[in-house]
Amino acid sequence: MTIASIDSPFPPSPVQPTVLDGGRTIQFRCRKGIACWNACCSNIDISLTPYDIVRLKRRLSLSSTEFLQHYTVPYEMEKDGIAGVKLKSVDSGTACRFMTPEGCSVYAHRPTACRYYPVALLSMRKQDEPTDSSAYALVKETHCLGHQEPRRLTIDEYRAEQGLPEYDELARGWRQLILKKKSSGPTVGKPSRRSLELFFMTCYDLDRFRAFVASDGFGAVYDVPATELGSILRDDVALMQFGFRFLRQVLFGESSIAMREPAVEERRARLAEKQRGLEQEGADRTTREEDFE
Repeated sequence: MTIASIDSPFPPSPVQPTVLDGGRTIQFRCRKGIACWNACCSNIDISLTPYDIVRLKRRLSLSSTEFLQHYTVPYEMEKDGIAGVKLKSVDSGTACRFMTPEGCSVYAHRPTACRYYPVALLSMRKQDEPTDSSAYALVKETHCLGHQEPRRLTIDEYRAEQGLPEYDELARGWRQLILKKKSSGPTVGKPSRRSLELFFMTCYDLDRFRAFVASDGFGAVYDVPATELGSILRDDVALMQFGFRFLRQVLFGESSIAMREPAVEERRARLAEKQRGLEQEGADRTTREEDFE
């Protein structure tokens, strides 16, 4: 008996297992009037990138906090780890809140996942590589008839048509943070509650992060030139990208934002105290083990 012939309790995955590059030709078109129109919007599971949130909260004239409260739900990307954000479906249903009979009501600002369908983006980062690399897979769901449409184009052509180069580039810093955390594993330890909250605010609640960066407390620690700070605070995208730099510095020690000397000295003192505590904990553990020998 082969593995393929064993009955599985799980439904087959719609993602084709072959990893594709951007030059691979696919056959697909989605159009109004196709028999499966709106089917993919009727049962959603859409993760949002920080740039998706920027675009959607602008389109809806909401603050990021209001958008998160009314249109999203958080989820764990890994157990006890950093959080992601998914689009909330309609009340007591599974359909997208932006779905209408005519199609997507926020089409020009639709999320990255919607733009990619039926292609899946695979971001990978090896421990010895400084940046991530992208590959793709094809998603074939039984309800989708777009694969039968007589149109062929490469994945790169499809990405360009859907406006994805901009979306991918502006989400790259966020993806790299996630991949770095996952590839680091236990070497960086379990994130503290404060670190998790800081990650969530910085990546997703951009207007609250803006208030944090503009605060006296932030200015007392970080030495950002006034002109640069003003530009960052005025522009959502600039602020978002600054947030990725900030998180790399806070979570992984990749310094790119100057700190004021008193704050540097205080940080050194805290790290030294933490190291002393770890050393004492190790010594106490050794003593206990020797007592039982």
